[in-house]
Amino acid sequence: MKGVLPVATRELQSFFVSPVAYVVLTLWSILAGSFFLSSLLGFLASQEQTRQLAAVGHVSQTNLSDGLVLPFIGAMWIVMLFLLPAVTMGLFASEKSNGTEELLLTSPLTGWDIVLGKFCAGAAFAAIMIAIVAFFPALLFAYGDPEIGKIASGLLALFLVSLAYVSVGAFASSLTRNQLIAFMITLVTLLVLGMLMPFIVDAGALGGSGEPGAVASAARWVATGHHAERLLTGLVDTSDVAYFAIITTAFLVLTKTAVESVRWR
Repeated sequence: MKGVLPVATRELQSFFVSPVAYVVLTLWSILAGSFFLSSLLGFLASQEQTRQLAAVGHVSQTNLSDGLVLPFIGAMWIVMLFLLPAVTMGLFASEKSNGTEELLLTSPLTGWDIVLGKFCAGAAFAAIMIAIVAFFPALLFAYGDPEIGKIASGLLALFLVSLAYVSVGAFASSLTRNQLIAFMITLVTLLVLGMLMPFIVDAGALGGSGEPGAVASAARWVATGHHAERLLTGLVDTSDVAYFAIITTAFLVLTKTAVESVRWR
């Protein structure tokens, strides 16, 4: 595993050689600022409206964390679903298109060194994105008293989601030499895994007893959104953390298999 850090460092540096990283971070920052401002204005308008209606009880129950921060982080989770594939699409596809894949595979590095190194680079880039998001809730501590526990839970959800999405992107990139194809495979997979699956479950069939059937229950467990939403409510459950660990590990194993299959040809 000594080769993980050199691979990760090299890959992270390569992100900033191309304009993709700068475009992604710029769009991410603009959208984060826009969503935060929109959430803030909506929260203030809601507070003012309830005050005008003399709904004192409702006002006391609405706080910054539930009414502003968590909806903001939830919105950024959806944005990440569309932007992160642009970062991961070149993890392995660029090596194939540039003709450096054989050099990498014939080096003393093991398959896990390569896969984990590139995964760590993608995770580090995602951490930069999350740090940008964390900046906006941090501003609230100067003007209000948000619940740090719920904010930490929301950021944890965003981080765990990003790890799972990077692993999916790495697997998609290992399947092709075309970065655009890798982008589309990742995006479609994430849409199904993160958004369409919960929709299918919510609109799906229930058993005759009115309880979710086995298929619906399994689909709900597989859906990223189901676990992310639980974390966004401030509930940190080991089952949700284990889900992201399983999904991330599974796609990393698939990525290693795809990478090493080149050696067998």
